[in-house]
Amino acid sequence: MTQDTLQQQTHLIVRQRIRLMVNQYEVHAVSPTGDEAGILAFAQQKRLAFKEQVTLYTDDTKQYPVLGFKARQVIDLGATYDVFDANGQPIGLFRKNFAASLLRSSWVVEQPGYGEIAGQERNPWVAVLRRFIDYLSWLPYHFDFTIQGRPAFSVVRKWGLKDTYQVSIYDQYLDRRLVVAMAVALDALQSR
Repeated sequence: MTQDTLQQQTHLIVRQRIRLMVNQYEVHAVSPTGDEAGILAFAQQKRLAFKEQVTLYTDDTKQYPVLGFKARQVIDLGATYDVFDANGQPIGLFRKNFAASLLRSSWVVEQPGYGEIAGQERNPWVAVLRRFIDYLSWLPYHFDFTIQGRPAFSVVRKWGLKDTYQVSIYDQYLDRRLVVAMAVALDALQSR
């Protein structure tokens, strides 16, 4: 996958693979008919890591990195995650808005020179149910991200045994690598 190919995408599908000791994710393009198309990136996250770090590669051979994100600190309450390109250069960040997330999960994504992109769970009732009734944590959710009051992107967790997310990108100038990092993070970090 090239950055140009990724930047042209307006819809993505992120699918979690079920593995014992790691979380793995596939990021797919979406065809004009709405079907899952070719794989754009493959991500892997170690479970129970001391300091969160996820690297995305071109595929599951893990030979060529595309991007990654890493927590700045070990304590995860409202942690900030820096997003890097394949060469380790920073391209943006995201962080959990801890206070706002007590009842309804809220995130902030920052792209240099672009301002804050705020994201929040759409349905407050689902957010409360998932948060306070453990066996309902599997409920699907919908995040809307906006910049200056206009839609930037959305991430929708679908029903199913494996976690699958439909990502829609509305802002043509938004760096898709940040969107991919945030979509993977919503699964990898959301329950923390």
